[in-house]
Amino acid sequence: MKASGPLSRIRVVLSRPSHPGNIGAAARAMKTMGIAQLVLVRPRRFPDPEARAMASGALDVLQSARVCADLDEALAGTVFSVALSARPRELAHPPQDARAAACEILQAAGAGEVGIVFGNETVGLTNGEIMRCSRLARIPASEAYASLNLAQAVQVMAYELRMASLARSVPAKADLAPHEDLEQLYAHLERSLYASGFLHPRHPRKLMERMRRLIARAKLEKVEVNILRGMLAAWDRPKSK
Repeated sequence: MKASGPLSRIRVVLSRPSHPGNIGAAARAMKTMGIAQLVLVRPRRFPDPEARAMASGALDVLQSARVCADLDEALAGTVFSVALSARPRELAHPPQDARAAACEILQAAGAGEVGIVFGNETVGLTNGEIMRCSRLARIPASEAYASLNLAQAVQVMAYELRMASLARSVPAKADLAPHEDLEQLYAHLERSLYASGFLHPRHPRKLMERMRRLIARAKLEKVEVNILRGMLAAWDRPKSK
């Protein structure tokens, strides 16, 4: 399968999936909506006959799936990423509903690769995984029972993306900073804050989580990341007396 337009730049990332049937069903859900990039982070069983059986007509998506060792590898090269979680999280990004998130994903896909991250069937995404993404989204299911099967969640999000792609034009590309550049910025910022004494190693006060939220909202371009890292490097240099 060859996807086209902004949908071709969307990666569906399944982090630590435990049931191979869900992987195959997710591949089928993606293909029905014109999305072809499937990325798996440390799947328990893959490849697996059950995944092939559940893919039904989407074996091309399944066979081209990429397996990664961690989320950073899965998101390498992306300029925007959205984590899906039904549970409220302390100090996470403010959650969007799936429809609003789909519109923002399509806009970002005009600039480059985008990742949509789904967690393990039992425990979902960790707080650390969520904070490595640009946004947090939720599917507004019934409060009485909000637990969707993994492949069902992929299908809902893929449908919203399909509808968003049909309803709007994609804006002109911007030179957004890729995931790995942002992670290097966060690491540099943390080192500088420790060195300055502003961030105390025994009392971090969730400062870096808050900084991640602030920076993610800005959708920094490559040149802006370079400017910030240049400023940090200048501040890091010993000052002559």
